[in-house]
Parts: sequence; C-alpha cells; structure tokens
Amino acid sequence: MHHDARAMRLAMMALSAALWLPGGLRAAEPGKDHPLVGRYEGSVLEAVRSNAFDEVGLIQKPFQNWGGGKPELLRLEGKVTLYYYQLPAGRSTLEVLRNYESSLKSKGFEVLFSCGTANASCYQQRPGSGDTTTPYDFALAFDDPEWPRLGKRGDYVRNYFGVSARYLLARKTTDSGTVHASIALAEHNPEVGNHAFVRVVESKPMESGRIVFVDAGAMQRGLAEQGRINLYGLHFDTDRDALRAESQPTLDEMAKLLRANPQLRLQVVGHTDGQGNEAHNKDLSQRRSVAVIAALVKAGIDPRRLGTRGAGATEPIAPNDSEAGRAKNRRVELVRL
Repeated sequence: MHHDARAMRLAMMALSAALWLPGGLRAAEPGKDHPLVGRYEGSVLEAVRSNAFDEVGLIQKPFQNWGGGKPELLRLEGKVTLYYYQLPAGRSTLEVLRNYESSLKSKGFEVLFSCGTANASCYQQRPGSGDTTTPYDFALAFDDPEWPRLGKRGDYVRNYFGVSARYLLARKTTDSGTVHASIALAEHNPEVGNHAFVRVVESKPMESGRIVFVDAGAMQRGLAEQGRINLYGLHFDTDRDALRAESQPTLDEMAKLLRANPQLRLQVVGHTDGQGNEAHNKDLSQRRSVAVIAALVKAGIDPRRLGTRGAGATEPIAPNDSEAGRAKNRRVELVRL
C-alpha cells in the first residue's frame, strides 16, 4: 500500500511537470487550447469558436489611427479558431506577450509583427503631431469584422481594451501547411481584468495535380499560338513576394526556354486574386514579377530580355467567389514582347 501511494505521488508530480511549460505558458489542454499555442499560466479559457474553413484578415504592420485609417491586413483562408482567455491578476500584458513570443519561437514560429499601444508602436506617427497611445483605435481595427460576443461579459471584443493593447502575429510553415497565430492582449480596469484574444489560422497547401505543370515545350507552344501563357508553378507565401523553394522546377523550365530561344523577349506579369486592397494587390503583383525576373537573372538570363508588370486583380480568368477560382487567378503570366 505504501508503494502504491508513493507511485501515485510520483505520477501526479510527472503530470504536473508535463502540464506547465517554462516561461509561464501552460501546455495545451486536449480539446481546449491550441496544441501549438497553449495558454498563459493561470489564464481561464472563457470561450472557443472554430470554423472548419473561413477567411480572415490579420493586422500585420503599424497603421494610421487618425482620419479613419485602416490597417493593412494579411488575408488568409483555412481553419480558423478563436480563443478567449481571462488573464490572471497581477501579471502585466508585457510579461504575457513575452512569454507567448518565447514559446512560439521555441516551436518554430517566426514573429511577423509585434506592437503595443502604450508606446504607440501599433500606429504610424502622424506628421507634425505627437504619438498617440489610445488603445481604442487598435481595438476597433482588431474587432473588424466583429468577433463573436462570447465570454463572461458577452461584450464586443473592442470594449475590452480600456487601458492599453499589445499584439503579436507569428507564422509557422510545415510540409502539411502554414499556421498563423495572432494574439491580442487587452488591458482593462481591475473589475474587468485583462484578456487574451487568440486567433489561429491553419492553411493547408493547395492540392497538387489540379493545375498541370508547364514545361519549356508547353511554354513555347503557348507563346507561339496565343502570345502568352499562364504559369502556376511559381509559389509565394500569402501576401509575400519571396519565391518559395518549390518554384525552382518552373524557374528552371523558364530559363531553359529562354536559353533555347536567344531572340525571345518576355514580359513577366504578376496576378493576384480579388481579395484585399486594389493598390496593395497591384504593388504585390509587381514585386512578385520583379522577384521572378531576379531569379532568372541569377540563372544567367540577360535582364534586357525581360520586362515586369503587376496587374493585381484587374485581369481575372475565373470568378473570385470560390477558392478554386481564386487559385486560377493567382498566377504569373508570360507575354511575348
């Protein structure tokens, strides 16, 4: 009996050690916290809501908080899960933020953006004016579109940000997909307490085999017959202009085409889907066009044979009301000059 009691105590100690992570973050509770994000030690989970597939926009950089300024959002699609936590008393939102940041980095996440309203780092400074530290402008932007009114208060999420706000956006890319975690920490008066609003977006890569790989021969035929051809083998992370490693086979075929046809001159046109701001999409597609040409120049192609253009979402070839249509519109097009 004595040995059984000792074994029970050891088992409980092991369980306790497994539940608490270094740095004040608690390991995920099965069926409750997200396994990659967890919760801050002592937090109370007030509500969870999950959609198997949805689209969201996450704040990704400082924004103008005057004159109705809106943030530039990172547009994502995938499984979206919301977590509402009440934070323990006596812990600053800065301490909570640093713990989340450290924990996410240890799990392979890259921090894309982090800010606080107390030091005005969430906002762009207004020309000729001092910095503003009001949290409500951030709260309005964060709660747009409106989060579900869940939790003990059942209030609008924006109304939790009475004193200050802190924010963190991080990304982890794996072979099975990309996970984005946005964490907003709301500081309010002592009666309401501080809260963490966590949003996790899990995006899986597009299924392969839906759009055929285009080799140099097919490129040449398309250019000869129509004067242009669409390519889908050039891959970028969402809202980014850096080519991903899986783009290399298509880049190799493009270089092969150009080497075999030394008189050929091409315009590389970037296209996006219809989501997001028009000016931003134009800029993004132009930057992606430049990135493709830079890769070809690095492979030995004369840059004088290549031109760039960013079309944004102005030249769709399919409706933008479904993911299948948007996937067709996200492309790089070669146009014969």
